[in-house]
Amino acid sequence: MNTRRFGLIALPYAWLVLFFLSPLVIVIKISVANEAVAIPPYTPLFEGGRLHVTDANYLLLLSDSLYWKAYWGAIRYAAIATILTLLIGYPLAYGIARTPVRWRNLLLMAIILPFWTSFLIRVYAWIGLLKENGIVNHALLSVGLIDTPLRLIDNDFSVLLGLVYAYLPFMVLPLYAQLEKLDPALNEAAADLGARPLHIFWQVTLPLSLPGIAAGILLVFIPAVGEFVIPDLLGGPKTLMIGKILWDEFFTNHDWPTASALAIAMLVLLALPMGLMRRLLRGIA
Repeated sequence: MNTRRFGLIALPYAWLVLFFLSPLVIVIKISVANEAVAIPPYTPLFEGGRLHVTDANYLLLLSDSLYWKAYWGAIRYAAIATILTLLIGYPLAYGIARTPVRWRNLLLMAIILPFWTSFLIRVYAWIGLLKENGIVNHALLSVGLIDTPLRLIDNDFSVLLGLVYAYLPFMVLPLYAQLEKLDPALNEAAADLGARPLHIFWQVTLPLSLPGIAAGILLVFIPAVGEFVIPDLLGGPKTLMIGKILWDEFFTNHDWPTASALAIAMLVLLALPMGLMRRLLRGIA
């Protein structure tokens, strides 16, 4: 029995070690190296039989305000986008869960349909919609609602719009999975006891859907913090998010050690909300 259990868990653990732990160890190794004009562009960890490590890259993160502003910008954008996706996604998931069974698969298909198209193409489509001579401004000018084109791109609005659009399905799907499992008899029992619909929602439905809310928050917030494509294409050069800084350090400055230190610091910062959310999930399970 023990051999069988080991065989079942060995493959997934090997997969995690190969594709998660090993790359993480490599990034940590690069983060404690020095920049070098070489290929690859960092000093070796062992040279001349001695270990060469430095904390200069991490000290740079503490001393340079650019990185902290980028971290704060990423967290701010991701937090606002997560709240917006929750406010939009909860009614969507609730409505799908309460529709007749024959319509649910069709509605879920509409939610995941954008995934069938390249993410980059979808972001470029938003550029065509939002730019000054784009479809949105053209339509507003045509009906006389505005006299001059609105600035709908290269600002906070376009970044948040792109984040909400891209990650809304990641909020809707776990919420739907949780809401669909709720027994309608609970709401009927609350109504029989005199509870009004709003009270039923706050006292019965919402508390029972907290695991789905927590899962949706994690699925949206974590990838949104490290997002690069949306802030780069829709936010313009003034948008500071850690994904853009990572790209610049890796591919423009070729400073792999600093970029690796940035990535490790971001991982550590994300570990805190992930740990808190895991405790929340355990408490309400």
